[in-house]
Amino acid sequence: MDISNTGGYTLKNLNKINIVLGKNGSGKSTMLRLVEQGTSSQNQTYGKTKYITPERGGALVYEAGIEQSLTNDINWLSGQRRRNQATGFRQQSVAQYRRLETLVLREIEKEKRQENDYTFDIYVSKINSLLDNIEVKRHDMTFKIYRKGTTAELGAESISSGESELISLEIESLIFSKECVAEKENFLFLDEPDVHLHPDLQVRLMHFLKDLVTENNFKVLIATHSTAILGALQTYADTHLAFITFDQKELDFKTISEVYRKVLPVFGAHPLSNVFNEAPILLVEGEDDERIWQQVVRSSGGKIKIYPCSVDSVSNMNDFEQEAQKIIQTVYDNAKGYSLRDRDDGTEAIDDLSPMVRMKLSCRNAENLLLSDEVLGMLNITWDRLKERIESWLNANAQHPHFSTMNGFKNGGYDRKSYDIKEVRNDLMGIIGSARPWEVIVGQAISNLTWTDNTGFEEEGKMLSYLGKKAVENLIPKSSS
Repeated sequence: MDISNTGGYTLKNLNKINIVLGKNGSGKSTMLRLVEQGTSSQNQTYGKTKYITPERGGALVYEAGIEQSLTNDINWLSGQRRRNQATGFRQQSVAQYRRLETLVLREIEKEKRQENDYTFDIYVSKINSLLDNIEVKRHDMTFKIYRKGTTAELGAESISSGESELISLEIESLIFSKECVAEKENFLFLDEPDVHLHPDLQVRLMHFLKDLVTENNFKVLIATHSTAILGALQTYADTHLAFITFDQKELDFKTISEVYRKVLPVFGAHPLSNVFNEAPILLVEGEDDERIWQQVVRSSGGKIKIYPCSVDSVSNMNDFEQEAQKIIQTVYDNAKGYSLRDRDDGTEAIDDLSPMVRMKLSCRNAENLLLSDEVLGMLNITWDRLKERIESWLNANAQHPHFSTMNGFKNGGYDRKSYDIKEVRNDLMGIIGSARPWEVIVGQAISNLTWTDNTGFEEEGKMLSYLGKKAVENLIPKSSS
Protein backbone atom coordinates (compact mmCIF):
# COMPACT_ATOMS: atom_id res chain seq x y z
CA MET A 1 0.00 0.00 0.00
CA ASP A 2 0.97 3.69 -0.29
CA ILE A 3 0.67 6.71 1.99
CA SER A 4 0.21 9.68 -0.33
CA ASN A 5 1.17 13.28 0.47
CA THR A 6 0.75 12.88 4.21
CA GLY A 7 2.71 15.24 6.42
CA GLY A 8 4.40 16.36 3.21
CA TYR A 9 5.68 12.85 2.43
CA THR A 10 4.70 10.03 0.09
CA LEU A 11 5.61 6.47 1.03
CA LYS A 12 5.18 3.86 -1.71
CA ASN A 13 4.90 0.07 -1.63
CA LEU A 14 4.64 -0.36 2.14
CA ASN A 15 4.56 -3.87 3.56
CA LYS A 16 4.01 -5.24 7.07
CA ILE A 17 7.49 -4.18 8.29
CA ASN A 18 9.25 -1.27 6.59
CA ILE A 19 12.79 -0.08 7.31
CA VAL A 20 14.23 3.36 6.55
CA LEU A 21 18.01 3.86 6.40
CA GLY A 22 19.68 7.27 6.27
CA LYS A 23 22.55 9.21 7.79
CA ASN A 24 22.15 11.52 10.79
CA GLY A 25 20.43 14.71 9.70
CA SER A 26 18.77 13.08 6.70
CA GLY A 27 15.31 13.60 8.20
CA LYS A 28 14.32 10.09 9.27
CA SER A 29 12.84 11.20 12.59
CA THR A 30 11.14 14.22 11.06
CA MET A 31 9.61 12.05 8.37
CA LEU A 32 8.26 9.50 10.88
CA ARG A 33 6.81 12.19 13.17
CA LEU A 34 5.12 14.13 10.37
CA VAL A 35 3.70 11.03 8.68
CA GLU A 36 2.41 9.79 12.04
CA GLN A 37 0.74 13.15 12.72
CA GLY A 38 -0.73 13.19 9.22
CA THR A 39 -2.15 9.67 9.42
CA SER A 40 -3.49 10.18 12.95
CA SER A 41 -5.47 13.22 11.76
CA GLN A 42 -7.09 11.25 8.92
CA ASN A 43 -9.23 8.99 11.09
CA GLN A 44 -11.62 8.29 8.26
CA THR A 45 -8.82 6.47 6.43
CA TYR A 46 -6.38 5.39 9.11
CA GLY A 47 -6.92 3.74 12.46
CA LYS A 48 -4.48 3.75 15.39
CA THR A 49 -1.02 5.30 15.02
CA LYS A 50 1.85 5.63 17.47
CA TYR A 51 5.29 7.26 17.19
CA ILE A 52 8.05 6.07 19.51
CA THR A 53 10.85 8.59 19.93
CA PRO A 54 14.55 7.62 19.67
CA GLU A 55 15.60 8.99 23.09
CA ARG A 56 13.65 6.98 25.64
CA GLY A 57 14.49 7.75 29.26
CA GLY A 58 13.05 7.02 32.68
CA ALA A 59 12.65 3.88 34.80
CA LEU A 60 10.15 1.02 34.85
CA VAL A 61 8.17 2.34 37.80
CA TYR A 62 4.51 3.22 38.24
CA GLU A 63 3.62 6.92 38.54
CA ALA A 64 0.01 7.76 39.24
CA GLY A 65 0.29 11.19 37.60
CA ILE A 66 1.17 9.66 34.25
CA GLU A 67 -1.81 7.31 34.34
CA GLN A 68 -4.07 10.22 35.26
CA SER A 69 -2.77 12.21 32.27
CA LEU A 70 -3.41 9.23 30.01
CA THR A 71 -6.97 8.92 31.34
CA ASN A 72 -7.82 12.63 31.18
CA ASP A 73 -6.49 13.36 27.69
CA ILE A 74 -6.43 10.76 24.91
CA ASN A 75 -3.96 12.94 22.95
CA TRP A 76 -1.55 13.49 25.86
CA LEU A 77 0.66 10.48 25.14
CA SER A 78 1.02 11.11 21.39
CA GLY A 79 2.05 14.70 22.16
CA GLN A 80 4.71 13.46 24.56
CA ARG A 81 6.00 10.93 22.06
CA ARG A 82 6.51 13.35 19.18
CA ARG A 83 9.52 14.84 20.92
CA ASN A 84 13.09 13.73 20.20
CA GLN A 85 13.55 13.02 23.90
CA ALA A 86 11.01 11.46 26.25
CA THR A 87 12.43 11.55 29.77
CA GLY A 88 9.53 9.59 31.27
CA PHE A 89 9.10 7.08 28.46
CA ARG A 90 9.48 3.97 30.58
CA GLN A 91 7.09 5.23 33.27
CA GLN A 92 4.58 5.77 30.46
CA SER A 93 5.18 2.16 29.33
CA VAL A 94 4.36 0.89 32.83
CA ALA A 95 1.11 2.86 32.79
CA GLN A 96 0.26 1.30 29.43
CA TYR A 97 0.96 -2.16 30.88
CA ARG A 98 -2.02 -1.55 33.16
CA ARG A 99 -4.15 -0.60 30.15
CA LEU A 100 -2.96 -3.71 28.27
CA GLU A 101 -4.09 -5.88 31.17
CA THR A 102 -7.46 -4.14 31.24
CA LEU A 103 -8.01 -4.62 27.51
CA VAL A 104 -7.19 -8.32 27.67
CA LEU A 105 -9.46 -8.86 30.68
CA ARG A 106 -12.30 -7.08 28.88
CA GLU A 107 -11.84 -9.41 25.92
CA ILE A 108 -12.23 -12.35 28.26
CA GLU A 109 -15.25 -10.84 30.04
CA LYS A 110 -17.02 -10.05 26.76
CA GLU A 111 -16.27 -13.59 25.55
CA LYS A 112 -14.45 -12.30 22.51
CA ARG A 113 -11.99 -15.08 23.21
CA GLN A 114 -13.41 -18.53 23.84
CA GLU A 115 -10.16 -20.39 24.59
CA ASN A 116 -10.00 -21.61 28.18
CA ASP A 117 -6.26 -20.96 28.31
CA TYR A 118 -6.51 -17.36 27.11
CA THR A 119 -5.36 -15.24 30.06
CA PHE A 120 -3.25 -12.15 30.55
CA ASP A 121 -0.37 -14.44 31.52
CA ILE A 122 0.07 -15.12 27.81
CA TYR A 123 1.20 -11.52 27.39
CA VAL A 124 3.46 -11.64 30.42
CA SER A 125 5.08 -14.72 28.88
CA LYS A 126 5.59 -12.87 25.59
CA ILE A 127 7.48 -10.15 27.44
CA ASN A 128 9.61 -12.65 29.34
CA SER A 129 10.40 -14.72 26.26
CA LEU A 130 12.96 -12.15 25.10
CA LEU A 131 14.74 -11.86 28.45
CA ASP A 132 17.59 -14.12 29.55
CA ASN A 133 18.36 -13.06 33.11
CA ILE A 134 15.23 -11.39 34.46
CA GLU A 135 11.46 -11.80 34.29
CA VAL A 136 8.40 -9.74 35.11
CA LYS A 137 5.57 -11.06 37.28
CA ARG A 138 2.10 -9.64 37.79
CA HIS A 139 1.77 -7.77 41.05
CA ASP A 140 -1.00 -5.52 42.36
CA MET A 141 -1.31 -2.50 40.07
CA THR A 142 1.53 -3.35 37.63
CA PHE A 143 4.41 -5.85 37.82
CA LYS A 144 7.59 -6.60 39.68
CA ILE A 145 10.95 -7.67 38.26
CA TYR A 146 12.83 -10.76 39.45
CA ARG A 147 16.02 -12.59 38.71
CA LYS A 148 14.80 -15.28 36.29
CA GLY A 149 13.81 -18.52 37.98
CA THR A 150 14.18 -17.11 41.50
CA THR A 151 12.25 -15.13 44.09
CA ALA A 152 14.96 -12.46 44.20
CA GLU A 153 13.19 -9.19 43.46
CA LEU A 154 15.07 -6.52 41.55
CA GLY A 155 14.50 -2.79 41.62
CA ALA A 156 13.89 -1.03 38.31
CA GLU A 157 17.13 0.88 38.79
CA SER A 158 19.20 -2.31 39.10
CA ILE A 159 18.46 -3.86 35.71
CA SER A 160 20.40 -2.89 32.60
CA SER A 161 19.30 -0.16 30.23
CA GLY A 162 18.97 -2.78 27.50
CA GLU A 163 16.64 -4.92 29.62
CA SER A 164 14.55 -1.87 30.56
CA GLU A 165 14.42 -0.83 26.93
CA LEU A 166 13.30 -4.25 25.74
CA ILE A 167 10.52 -4.56 28.33
CA SER A 168 9.32 -1.07 27.53
CA LEU A 169 9.25 -1.62 23.76
CA GLU A 170 7.45 -4.94 24.18
CA ILE A 171 4.73 -3.32 26.29
CA GLU A 172 4.40 -0.44 23.81
CA SER A 173 4.03 -2.85 20.89
CA LEU A 174 1.59 -5.17 22.67
CA ILE A 175 -0.71 -2.35 23.79
CA PHE A 176 -0.63 -0.93 20.26
CA SER A 177 -1.65 -4.30 18.81
CA LYS A 178 -4.68 -4.31 21.13
CA GLU A 179 -5.74 -0.75 20.28
CA CYS A 180 -5.68 -1.20 16.48
CA VAL A 181 -8.88 -0.38 14.62
CA ALA A 182 -10.41 -3.18 12.58
CA GLU A 183 -10.91 -2.58 8.85
CA LYS A 184 -8.45 0.36 8.85
CA GLU A 185 -4.70 0.75 8.33
CA ASN A 186 -2.82 1.05 11.63
CA PHE A 187 0.79 2.19 11.87
CA LEU A 188 3.46 1.84 14.54
CA PHE A 189 6.39 4.21 13.91
CA LEU A 190 9.58 3.07 15.68
CA ASP A 191 12.42 5.59 15.69
CA GLU A 192 15.75 3.83 16.33
CA PRO A 193 14.47 0.89 18.40
CA ASP A 194 18.09 -0.34 18.48
CA VAL A 195 19.10 2.34 21.02
CA HIS A 196 20.53 0.66 24.18
CA LEU A 197 20.00 -2.82 22.70
CA HIS A 198 22.80 -5.33 22.06
CA PRO A 199 22.58 -6.75 18.50
CA ASP A 200 21.26 -10.05 19.88
CA LEU A 201 18.41 -8.23 21.64
CA GLN A 202 17.70 -6.26 18.47
CA VAL A 203 17.26 -9.54 16.61
CA ARG A 204 14.90 -10.88 19.28
CA LEU A 205 12.84 -7.70 19.20
CA MET A 206 12.48 -7.96 15.41
CA HIS A 207 11.32 -11.56 15.66
CA PHE A 208 8.82 -10.46 18.31
CA LEU A 209 7.52 -7.70 16.01
CA LYS A 210 7.38 -10.07 13.04
CA ASP A 211 5.10 -12.41 14.98
CA LEU A 212 3.02 -9.49 16.24
CA VAL A 213 2.32 -7.96 12.80
CA THR A 214 1.53 -11.42 11.44
CA GLU A 215 -1.11 -11.94 14.12
CA ASN A 216 -2.54 -8.39 14.15
CA ASN A 217 -3.77 -5.69 11.79
CA PHE A 218 -0.98 -3.13 11.70
CA LYS A 219 2.19 -2.13 9.87
CA VAL A 220 5.52 -0.98 11.29
CA LEU A 221 7.85 1.73 9.99
CA ILE A 222 11.32 1.58 11.52
CA ALA A 223 14.04 4.23 11.19
CA THR A 224 17.36 2.66 12.11
CA HIS A 225 21.11 2.54 11.59
CA SER A 226 21.35 -1.13 12.55
CA THR A 227 22.12 -3.93 10.14
CA ALA A 228 21.45 -6.36 12.99
CA ILE A 229 17.81 -5.35 12.54
CA LEU A 230 18.07 -5.80 8.78
CA GLY A 231 19.72 -9.16 9.25
CA ALA A 232 16.93 -10.34 11.54
CA LEU A 233 14.31 -9.48 8.92
CA GLN A 234 16.14 -10.25 5.69
CA THR A 235 14.35 -13.55 5.09
CA TYR A 236 10.94 -12.25 6.18
CA ALA A 237 9.07 -11.80 2.91
CA ASP A 238 6.91 -8.97 4.28
CA THR A 239 9.88 -6.66 4.99
CA HIS A 240 10.56 -3.70 2.70
CA LEU A 241 13.50 -1.28 2.72
CA ALA A 242 14.01 2.34 1.65
CA PHE A 243 16.82 4.89 1.84
CA ILE A 244 16.35 8.56 2.67
CA THR A 245 18.54 11.55 1.90
CA PHE A 246 18.23 15.13 3.11
CA ASP A 247 15.01 16.85 2.04
CA GLN A 248 13.70 13.74 0.26
CA LYS A 249 9.90 13.68 0.30
CA GLU A 250 9.11 10.48 -1.58
CA LEU A 251 10.31 7.06 -0.46
CA ASP A 252 9.90 3.91 -2.54
CA PHE A 253 10.12 0.77 -0.40
CA LYS A 254 11.51 -2.41 -1.96
CA THR A 255 12.10 -6.00 -0.95
CA ILE A 256 15.42 -6.92 0.68
CA SER A 257 17.09 -8.44 -2.37
CA GLU A 258 19.91 -10.97 -2.50
CA VAL A 259 22.25 -8.05 -3.17
CA TYR A 260 21.24 -6.36 0.09
CA ARG A 261 21.49 -9.61 2.03
CA LYS A 262 25.11 -9.94 1.01
CA VAL A 263 26.24 -6.31 1.04
CA LEU A 264 24.54 -4.92 4.14
CA PRO A 265 26.40 -7.09 6.70
CA VAL A 266 29.64 -5.55 5.42
CA PHE A 267 28.53 -2.25 6.85
CA GLY A 268 28.70 -3.50 10.43
CA ALA A 269 26.27 -3.47 13.32
CA HIS A 270 26.12 0.32 13.15
CA PRO A 271 26.68 1.67 9.64
CA LEU A 272 27.16 5.26 10.83
CA SER A 273 30.30 4.33 12.78
CA ASN A 274 33.70 5.09 11.30
CA VAL A 275 34.44 1.39 10.86
CA PHE A 276 33.24 1.40 7.27
CA ASN A 277 35.15 4.58 6.42
CA GLU A 278 38.31 2.89 7.70
CA ALA A 279 37.63 -0.46 5.97
CA PRO A 280 35.52 0.23 2.86
CA ILE A 281 33.83 -2.51 0.91
CA LEU A 282 35.71 -4.17 -1.97
CA LEU A 283 33.38 -5.98 -4.35
CA VAL A 284 35.09 -8.85 -6.17
CA GLU A 285 33.85 -11.36 -8.71
CA GLY A 286 34.05 -14.68 -6.90
CA GLU A 287 34.98 -16.59 -3.80
CA ASP A 288 38.59 -17.11 -4.94
CA ASP A 289 39.02 -13.33 -5.23
CA GLU A 290 37.38 -12.86 -1.84
CA ARG A 291 39.80 -15.31 -0.23
CA ILE A 292 42.78 -13.53 -1.82
CA TRP A 293 41.81 -10.15 -0.42
CA GLN A 294 40.82 -11.56 2.95
CA GLN A 295 44.36 -12.92 3.14
CA VAL A 296 45.71 -9.53 2.08
CA VAL A 297 43.93 -7.89 5.00
CA ARG A 298 45.11 -10.55 7.47
CA SER A 299 48.73 -10.46 6.31
CA SER A 300 49.12 -6.70 5.94
CA GLY A 301 49.27 -6.04 9.69
CA GLY A 302 46.69 -3.28 9.47
CA LYS A 303 48.28 -1.48 6.51
CA ILE A 304 45.51 -2.55 4.11
CA LYS A 305 41.97 -2.04 5.41
CA ILE A 306 39.17 -3.20 3.17
CA TYR A 307 36.18 -5.52 3.48
CA PRO A 308 36.10 -7.99 0.55
CA CYS A 309 32.67 -9.12 -0.62
CA SER A 310 32.09 -11.63 -3.40
CA VAL A 311 29.26 -10.89 -5.86
CA ASP A 312 29.40 -14.52 -7.12
CA SER A 313 29.72 -13.58 -10.80
CA VAL A 314 30.87 -10.62 -12.87
CA SER A 315 27.33 -10.49 -14.29
CA ASN A 316 26.14 -9.40 -10.83
CA MET A 317 28.78 -6.70 -10.38
CA ASN A 318 26.75 -3.78 -11.76
CA ASP A 319 23.79 -4.52 -9.48
CA PHE A 320 26.03 -4.76 -6.42
CA GLU A 321 27.88 -1.57 -7.33
CA GLN A 322 24.65 0.38 -7.76
CA GLU A 323 23.20 -0.79 -4.44
CA ALA A 324 26.47 -0.20 -2.59
CA GLN A 325 26.57 3.28 -4.11
CA LYS A 326 23.06 3.96 -2.82
CA ILE A 327 23.91 2.77 0.69
CA ILE A 328 27.12 4.80 0.88
CA GLN A 329 25.47 7.97 -0.40
CA THR A 330 22.51 7.76 1.96
CA VAL A 331 24.26 6.53 5.10
CA TYR A 332 27.83 7.85 5.13
CA ASP A 333 29.75 11.09 4.98
CA ASN A 334 32.83 11.20 2.74
CA ALA A 335 33.11 7.42 2.32
CA LYS A 336 34.24 5.32 -0.64
CA GLY A 337 33.69 1.83 -1.91
CA TYR A 338 35.67 -0.24 -4.39
CA SER A 339 35.06 -2.93 -6.97
CA LEU A 340 37.63 -5.03 -8.79
CA ARG A 341 36.95 -7.09 -11.93
CA ASP A 342 39.10 -9.46 -13.92
CA ARG A 343 40.31 -7.96 -17.17
CA ASP A 344 39.27 -11.01 -19.20
CA ASP A 345 39.34 -10.09 -22.91
CA GLY A 346 38.14 -6.53 -22.41
CA THR A 347 39.93 -3.25 -21.94
CA GLU A 348 41.34 -2.28 -18.57
CA ALA A 349 39.58 1.07 -18.22
CA ILE A 350 36.19 1.38 -16.52
CA ASP A 351 34.45 4.54 -15.32
CA ASP A 352 33.78 5.09 -11.62
CA LEU A 353 30.28 5.08 -10.17
CA SER A 354 31.02 7.66 -7.51
CA PRO A 355 31.60 7.08 -4.64
CA MET A 356 32.30 3.55 -5.93
CA VAL A 357 35.80 3.35 -7.44
CA ARG A 358 35.64 0.74 -10.18
CA MET A 359 38.80 -1.08 -11.28
CA LYS A 360 40.00 -3.90 -13.48
CA LEU A 361 43.05 -6.08 -13.11
CA SER A 362 45.74 -5.58 -15.74
CA CYS A 363 46.12 -9.36 -16.00
CA ARG A 364 43.45 -11.64 -17.42
CA ASN A 365 42.19 -13.19 -14.15
CA ALA A 366 43.13 -13.21 -10.49
CA GLU A 367 44.70 -16.64 -11.11
CA ASN A 368 47.39 -15.00 -13.26
CA LEU A 369 48.71 -13.26 -10.14
CA LEU A 370 50.00 -16.72 -9.17
CA LEU A 371 52.63 -16.46 -11.91
CA SER A 372 54.02 -13.07 -10.91
CA ASP A 373 57.65 -12.93 -9.82
CA GLU A 374 56.74 -12.09 -6.22
CA VAL A 375 54.51 -15.13 -5.78
CA LEU A 376 56.96 -17.47 -7.49
CA GLY A 377 59.71 -16.12 -5.26
CA MET A 378 57.66 -16.98 -2.17
CA LEU A 379 57.30 -20.51 -3.60
CA ASN A 380 61.09 -20.78 -4.13
CA ILE A 381 60.97 -21.12 -7.89
CA THR A 382 61.86 -18.88 -10.82
CA TRP A 383 59.77 -18.32 -13.92
CA ASP A 384 62.36 -20.02 -16.13
CA ARG A 385 62.50 -23.04 -13.84
CA LEU A 386 58.69 -23.29 -13.80
CA LYS A 387 58.58 -23.34 -17.61
CA GLU A 388 61.03 -26.24 -17.59
CA ARG A 389 58.81 -28.15 -15.19
CA ILE A 390 55.73 -27.46 -17.33
CA GLU A 391 57.57 -28.97 -20.31
CA SER A 392 58.31 -32.09 -18.25
CA TRP A 393 54.71 -32.27 -17.06
CA LEU A 394 53.43 -32.08 -20.65
CA ASN A 395 55.73 -34.89 -21.74
CA ALA A 396 54.42 -37.13 -18.95
CA ASN A 397 50.72 -36.24 -18.94
CA ALA A 398 49.41 -36.43 -22.52
CA GLN A 399 46.17 -38.02 -21.29
CA HIS A 400 45.55 -35.49 -18.53
CA PRO A 401 42.14 -33.73 -18.87
CA HIS A 402 43.91 -30.34 -18.67
CA PHE A 403 46.65 -31.25 -21.15
CA SER A 404 45.25 -29.15 -24.00
CA THR A 405 44.95 -26.05 -21.82
CA MET A 406 48.47 -26.41 -20.49
CA ASN A 407 49.81 -27.16 -23.96
CA GLY A 408 48.04 -24.08 -25.29
CA PHE A 409 49.80 -22.08 -22.60
CA LYS A 410 53.16 -23.35 -23.88
CA ASN A 411 52.36 -22.96 -27.58
CA GLY A 412 51.15 -19.41 -27.01
CA GLY A 413 54.57 -18.43 -25.73
CA TYR A 414 53.83 -18.74 -22.02
CA ASP A 415 51.93 -15.45 -21.81
CA ARG A 416 51.63 -15.60 -18.03
CA LYS A 417 49.84 -12.26 -17.76
CA SER A 418 47.10 -12.75 -20.37
CA TYR A 419 46.59 -16.50 -20.91
CA ASP A 420 43.54 -18.01 -19.23
CA ILE A 421 45.10 -20.33 -16.61
CA LYS A 422 41.98 -20.62 -14.46
CA GLU A 423 41.50 -24.30 -15.33
CA VAL A 424 45.12 -25.27 -14.58
CA ARG A 425 45.88 -23.16 -11.51
CA ASN A 426 45.90 -26.17 -9.18
CA ASP A 427 47.96 -28.18 -11.68
CA LEU A 428 50.51 -25.36 -11.66
CA MET A 429 50.67 -25.47 -7.86
CA GLY A 430 51.35 -29.20 -8.10
CA ILE A 431 54.07 -28.63 -10.71
CA ILE A 432 55.63 -26.01 -8.42
CA GLY A 433 55.51 -28.54 -5.61
CA SER A 434 53.37 -26.67 -3.11
CA ALA A 435 50.29 -27.92 -1.29
CA ARG A 436 49.39 -24.46 -0.03
CA PRO A 437 46.22 -22.79 -1.36
CA TRP A 438 47.17 -20.51 -4.22
CA GLU A 439 44.86 -17.76 -2.96
CA VAL A 440 46.76 -17.59 0.34
CA ILE A 441 50.16 -17.20 -1.37
CA VAL A 442 48.81 -14.52 -3.73
CA GLY A 443 47.20 -12.63 -0.83
CA GLN A 444 50.41 -12.74 1.21
CA ALA A 445 52.41 -11.43 -1.74
CA ILE A 446 49.98 -8.54 -2.31
CA SER A 447 50.15 -7.63 1.39
CA ASN A 448 53.89 -6.96 1.07
CA LEU A 449 53.55 -4.50 -1.82
CA THR A 450 54.08 -0.75 -1.67
CA TRP A 451 54.49 1.92 -4.33
CA THR A 452 55.86 5.44 -4.78
CA ASP A 453 55.42 8.29 -7.23
CA ASN A 454 58.34 6.84 -9.21
CA THR A 455 56.94 3.29 -9.44
CA GLY A 456 56.79 1.81 -12.91
CA PHE A 457 53.62 -0.19 -13.49
CA GLU A 458 54.69 -2.01 -16.66
CA GLU A 459 57.69 -3.99 -15.47
CA GLU A 460 57.57 -7.50 -16.92
CA GLY A 461 56.54 -10.19 -14.45
CA LYS A 462 55.98 -7.86 -11.52
CA MET A 463 52.78 -8.07 -9.50
CA LEU A 464 52.23 -4.32 -9.65
CA SER A 465 51.91 -4.61 -13.44
CA TYR A 466 49.41 -7.46 -13.00
CA LEU A 467 47.26 -5.50 -10.57
CA GLY A 468 47.41 -2.31 -12.60
CA LYS A 469 48.05 1.31 -11.65
CA LYS A 470 44.51 2.20 -10.58
CA ALA A 471 44.08 -0.84 -8.32
CA VAL A 472 47.51 -0.33 -6.77
CA GLU A 473 47.00 3.36 -6.06
CA ASN A 474 43.62 2.73 -4.44
CA LEU A 475 44.23 -0.50 -2.53
CA ILE A 476 47.97 -0.73 -1.83
CA PRO A 477 49.73 1.55 0.72
CA LYS A 478 52.04 4.20 -0.66
CA SER A 479 55.58 4.07 0.67
CA SER A 480 56.78 7.09 2.62
CA SER A 481 60.35 6.59 1.40
